[in-house]
Amino acid sequence: MGAVTGAAVREPLWRSPALRALVGATALGFASYCLTLASLPAYAVAGGGDPTAAGAVTTVFLLVTIAVQMAVPALTARFGLGRVLAAGLLALGGPAPLYALSDSLTLLLPVSAVRGVGFAVLTVLGSTLAALVAPPERRGESFGLYGLAIAVPNLVAVPAGVALVLSGHTGWLAWLAATPVLALPLVPRLTRAVPARGGPAAADRADRRRAVAAALLPSAVLFVVTLAGGAVVTFLPIERPDGALATVALLLLGVTAAGSRWRAGVLADRMGLRLLLPLTVLVSAAGLGLLAGGLRGPAVVVGAGAALFGLGYGAAQNLTLLATFRRVGDVGATTASAFWNAGFDAGTGVGALLPGLLAAAAGLPWTYAVLTACLLAVVPLARAATRGTALS
Repeated sequence: MGAVTGAAVREPLWRSPALRALVGATALGFASYCLTLASLPAYAVAGGGDPTAAGAVTTVFLLVTIAVQMAVPALTARFGLGRVLAAGLLALGGPAPLYALSDSLTLLLPVSAVRGVGFAVLTVLGSTLAALVAPPERRGESFGLYGLAIAVPNLVAVPAGVALVLSGHTGWLAWLAATPVLALPLVPRLTRAVPARGGPAAADRADRRRAVAAALLPSAVLFVVTLAGGAVVTFLPIERPDGALATVALLLLGVTAAGSRWRAGVLADRMGLRLLLPLTVLVSAAGLGLLAGGLRGPAVVVGAGAALFGLGYGAAQNLTLLATFRRVGDVGATTASAFWNAGFDAGTGVGALLPGLLAAAAGLPWTYAVLTACLLAVVPLARAATRGTALS
């Protein structure tokens, strides 16, 4: 038995057909999301819309996403993982070509709302499947590969979508955003892999309550980290619009976040979470503190701060997800995933809004300093979130 386990550990996880299917479906789904994330507001403004109203496209999308995320566990329990995942992929990708018809908000808003439903399904079931298709002792590695499938489209598709809109190729954008439909043939491979490991529909109401309680601490840590991330991504280009500084800084953040989200899981599988998760939050705080002190200083300090923050930001996403599933177990996994994803999206949304109010009154350096203090304040919470995460 021990020899078999050792061989399984040495086998590259990437060779798992189910994990390959998950990575493919995730990359196709997030390519659609990332292509339209920043480009649709620009599309609405280019058509004569008010910039504030144009921002409603993203707001509606995220509000629908968060609301539906909390309903995905019940939908999965009733209709089955395969049907819900297939419906989500269709909802995310199917309506996207309609964007080519008009830049009016009367079209953009309802289409984005439908796509928000699909994105909610993809995010909740994606992280659930990343846990269920891997052995418990290798879930960190699985989450790392899953995170890489999210990060690469984010690095490529966000600027590509904006470039397509600004160059007048909205039709191409609209059809390319239909990529989730291409993931439908991958769904059967995923659904075949789950029952052997215990399906997410097995949780009853009591299990779901326990799952929420277990996910609360890791999700709270994630909320603060992603709130800080939302503030960096949203307001850094406004504070330092000179030259290519903001672009380079955000690129550094994206690259380091992608790399750390990928590799942090492998480290966690070997070292555990007790020290690693609090350290990740400290690294995030150090990076944001460097940004706060360097916003009015040399460009190299801003770049270094963004890169360091990215290291902690990406790793925290993987490690809080891993902590959530280790605390919950397979039963109630979909509920825990929904709670974690809602924390991620809520933190990002709040970070794109509330820090702006503080920045308007005190300036962005002080705003980032306050957020640095918030990150330091949740380090004990990060330590507490690792309780019950040791593998037996």
